[in-house]
Amino acid sequence: MANQSNSCPFPRTFLLLLVLLLAMTSQGWASDLFPVDRQTFPYYPSLLQYPPPQAEFTPPEVCAECHSRQYEEWTSSVHALAFVDPVYQGELNHAVKAVGHDISRQCEGCHSPAGVVTGEIRGAGLNGLSQMALAGVSCDICHSVTAVTHCQTPSREPENGSMVVTPGVARGDQIVLQKYGPNPTTELCGMEFHECAESPLHLRADLCASCHQVYHYETHFPLEATYLEWKHGPYAQREILCQDCHMVDIETFRRSADRFIKPERHEYRHYFNGANFLLYFLAAQNYTQTGDQQRAENAMDKFRMAVERLQAAAGLEVMPVYRNRQLSELKVRVKNLRAGHNLPTSLTNVRQMWVELTATDATGQVLVSSGHLDPKGELEPETRNLNSEGMGDNFHFAIDPWVVTAFSRHDTIPPKGYKEIYFGLLPVVSKGEVQVSVRLRYRQASQKVAEKLLGAVPDDIDLEKTYGLSAVPELPVVDMAQVATSFPAMEGD
Repeated sequence: MANQSNSCPFPRTFLLLLVLLLAMTSQGWASDLFPVDRQTFPYYPSLLQYPPPQAEFTPPEVCAECHSRQYEEWTSSVHALAFVDPVYQGELNHAVKAVGHDISRQCEGCHSPAGVVTGEIRGAGLNGLSQMALAGVSCDICHSVTAVTHCQTPSREPENGSMVVTPGVARGDQIVLQKYGPNPTTELCGMEFHECAESPLHLRADLCASCHQVYHYETHFPLEATYLEWKHGPYAQREILCQDCHMVDIETFRRSADRFIKPERHEYRHYFNGANFLLYFLAAQNYTQTGDQQRAENAMDKFRMAVERLQAAAGLEVMPVYRNRQLSELKVRVKNLRAGHNLPTSLTNVRQMWVELTATDATGQVLVSSGHLDPKGELEPETRNLNSEGMGDNFHFAIDPWVVTAFSRHDTIPPKGYKEIYFGLLPVVSKGEVQVSVRLRYRQASQKVAEKLLGAVPDDIDLEKTYGLSAVPELPVVDMAQVATSFPAMEGD
């Protein structure tokens, strides 16, 4: 079981390191910076492990019989919808057509771990899949994780599902279900359906790291680095974990972020709430189409929670810059107030978080205007977008995750950090007040990307029947923060 260790081995002598390098060279790895052990990782580029006895997984509806509150909290969450998400399915379908299913497995391993290790999922689409495969990141996925393999991955970091899922254990000739969680076990735990085991791993961010670090399948460039953004910041230093912000209600989240106070055990919930408000909205549309009003309301509750989190995450300051007493520039400071990782995070070359600014003089003449959407829903040129731009190995612009091997620009904001943006005023005014309106706006992707991905959904997903969409709608935008203020045109006036 050495390959399931949670600790990082370190060579003790230079001689040992030299021997290892020679061994790698003899196996043809001399030009391979990231060698892959295919026996350890049989589902590569997903790094999942599913060792014997390979017990069956339990569908979430079965878990609901004893854990109804947790099930309702998980329902309509991003974990519950991870595989059926139409935007993800469009991207997966596009990836399979572009580079084949072997490569796209790196996505599937986190969006439906059970579907990958059981061999059910062989590409995009939902038809013919079991309840367990469709359930994405369900109860039995997280509560079957027995170890992480971050130190054994090709990059020696958490990436692409680097975890061991073991839903059962051998007891003589029988396989017994065993579930792992943060609580001490009790005599009644499992009610004879499964055994229980206390797991310190479930009290650590390492559990989340397995899937919230997404690396390019070949170059192992971090396309998503949410865990490392947290690990290298002040929240990790103060032991405020992923769970302390994403598994609690909004008020507890604010307390964790503002005062670095860990939640009490009874305050944790299975919301897994984050910034993906679009997914909640689409889920609500789906439930409305099927007449399940209770679940539609559940999804909209999570939608509102996601919007409120976004609006709590960031702040704006606007400051004047005078030269020769004349107001010549406006300095906008965008602050990451409460996100324990960078803003934005995840696929930062797809996310859009930008500054919209308008400044006018006393007569109403526009002095500067930036960051507005055009009639087609696209950002106007020169918008100050606090995200990333990807590039391929030819150093040209790229956006598809199987092509992006580096960032040519990376302007996200670290935890408790800020970015400053300057806007020059033309013409320069010499009297009166300059009126300034600033908004920090966010959406999950550009309108073009949304149309591309939703237009690429597999044939077995009918957007109109499932979501009531006859066409791709204008992508919703959340205003994270806004400021309206004024400054005298001449300093001292």
